[in-house]
Amino acid sequence: MDNDLSAFSGKRRPAYEQMLDDLRDGLRDAVICYHVDRLTRRPVELEQFVETVDAAGVRYVRFVAGDMDLGTGDGLLIGRIMAAVAASESAAKSRRVKRKLDQVAAEGRPHGGFRRPFGYDDDKITVRPDEAAVIRELVDRFLAGESLRALCGWLDEAGIRTVSGGPWRSPTLRDLLAGGRIAGLRKHRGEIVGPAIWEPIITPAQRERVLARMADQASSGRRAPRTSLLSGLLRCGRCGGKLFASRKVTRRYVCMSGPDHGGCGRLTVVADPLELLIAEAVVERLDSPQFAATLAGRVSERADASGLADALAEDQKQLDDLAAMLGKGEMSAREWRTAREQVDKRMTDRKRQLAAATQTDALLGLPGQAQQLRDRWDGLTLTRQAAIVRALVDHIVIQPGTPGARSLDLNRVRPVWRA
Repeated sequence: MDNDLSAFSGKRRPAYEQMLDDLRDGLRDAVICYHVDRLTRRPVELEQFVETVDAAGVRYVRFVAGDMDLGTGDGLLIGRIMAAVAASESAAKSRRVKRKLDQVAAEGRPHGGFRRPFGYDDDKITVRPDEAAVIRELVDRFLAGESLRALCGWLDEAGIRTVSGGPWRSPTLRDLLAGGRIAGLRKHRGEIVGPAIWEPIITPAQRERVLARMADQASSGRRAPRTSLLSGLLRCGRCGGKLFASRKVTRRYVCMSGPDHGGCGRLTVVADPLELLIAEAVVERLDSPQFAATLAGRVSERADASGLADALAEDQKQLDDLAAMLGKGEMSAREWRTAREQVDKRMTDRKRQLAAATQTDALLGLPGQAQQLRDRWDGLTLTRQAAIVRALVDHIVIQPGTPGARSLDLNRVRPVWRA
C-alpha cells in the first residue's frame, strides 16, 4: 500500500517498488490488486510491470474488480486499454484542478492547505494584529540593515515561533518577507498574478524595497555573517588596496600582498580604536543640523517608492504582453528582443532607485539623536551598525603610521563621506 501517492504523477512509490523487487527475487509468486488503476495509471509503467512478472515467471496476477488475466493476450489488451483510460481520466482531472487553482488565484482568493500563513488567522484572510506587528518590525529592521540571521536570532530570543511551532531559519524568514502575501498580493506558480482579497500588512512599495535590498545582497556575494565593522571600507594610503580583517594576536586591518589580495603588504592598523573612532565620527555627523537638512532633502527628492512599485508592476505587465504577442505570431522574435531590451533597461533603472532608497532607510530617525544612538550603539547588531556606517561613509583611507606604535594616530584616518 502506498497511501496518498498518485499512480499517475510519476513520483516514487516505495511499496510498489518493493513489490517489484520481491517479484524479481522470487519472494512473491502472485499479485492481487483491487483494480488495474490501483496498480498503475501510466501505460508505460504497465509495460514495465508486465516485463517484470514475465521475467520472474509469475503466473498469477488477479484483480478483485474486473475479470482480467494479464498472462493472456486478450487480458493484456484489456489491461492496456484500462490503463490508458485511467491515464486519460487522471490527466483530465489534473487539468480541472489546475483550471480551478488558476481561477482562485485570478480572483485573489487564498489557496487551500491546512496550515495558516504567519500573520493571518486560519481563514487565511483575517489579519492577526500581534503577528502583523512582528512582520512590520521585521521589515523595518531588515530595511535598516539587519541581516536575516540576526532577525531570526531576535525572533527566537523573543519566543516568537513559526506557525508550525518551530524556530525561525533564514530561508523561512526570506520567504515571508519577499512573498507577496504580506503585501496583499496573490502569488501563483511563482509569480504575482494580482491583488489579493485579504488586507495587506505592509505596502507593495515596502516589499519592492525588501526585494531590492535582497538583490543587492545577492549581487555583493556576501554570505558569511559579518565579523568586522569596517570590512570592505578601508583603503591603504600607500597602494590604494583594500584592507582585510585579521585576528593574529590582536584584531587588526591589514593590507595584504599576493595574487588574491593585490596589496602592498606594508600597512596595518589596530581594529578596536579605529572602529570606536569611526563610530563616534558617524554619530557626530548624524547629529549635525546640516546633515539632518541634507537627509531630509535626499528623502524628499528621491523617487516616490510607491510610484516606483506601480511602475515596475506596469513594466512587468508589458513584458507579459510582449510574450503573448510573440506567442500569437503578432511580432517577430527580433521585434520582441528590441522591445524587451527597452523594458528591461527601464526596470533596471527603477530597481536601482529602490535599492538607493534602502540605504536611506538605515538612517531614518537617527539625525539629531546623538546621545540616544551612543547609548544604543553596543546593543545594535553588527550588521545594523555596518549599515549605518556604510550609509554615511564611502570609504576610509588609512595613512602609513609609525612602526611599532601601540596606539592609533588620529591623523592616519581620513574618512571620505558620502555626499
